Amino acid sequence: MSEEVKLTANAQKVLDAVSELTVLELADLIKAMEDKFGVTAAPAAIAMAPAAGGDAAGGEAEKTSYDVVMTSAGGQKIAVIKVIKEIAGLGLKEAKDLADKGGKIKDGVSKDEAEEVKAKLEEAGATIEIK
Repeated sequence: MSEEVKLTANAQKVLDAVSELTVLELADLIKAMEDKFGVTAAPAAIAMAPAAGGDAAGGEAEKTSYDVVMTSAGGQKIAVIKVIKEIAGLGLKEAKDLADKGGKIKDGVSKDEAEEVKAKLEEAGATIEIK
């Protein structure tokens, strides 16, 4: 994962005890801790989101993640399905369903990656939007 964290003996005991809990026991423990300490166990990205959007001076330049959305597979559906499988890492059935229905091929990617995905899919015959 990430760097190894050095724990005190007490913290290590707590970690060892928590690692032996069932999922239900852990969920109850988290709820009890939230109630006792008046906090919520929200992911850090959600907690930090308002701070990142607080700088209104940046405008559109602040957008760093994009969604690649297919609106149509076009006439070369088989070629498009092959590209979807490659890009999204999907199985044949999932890629075919996506080609038939349209929708997000990739989400939360950089502008460069979104442009690259769009180019590959358009080359295969699909109609693509980057949002």
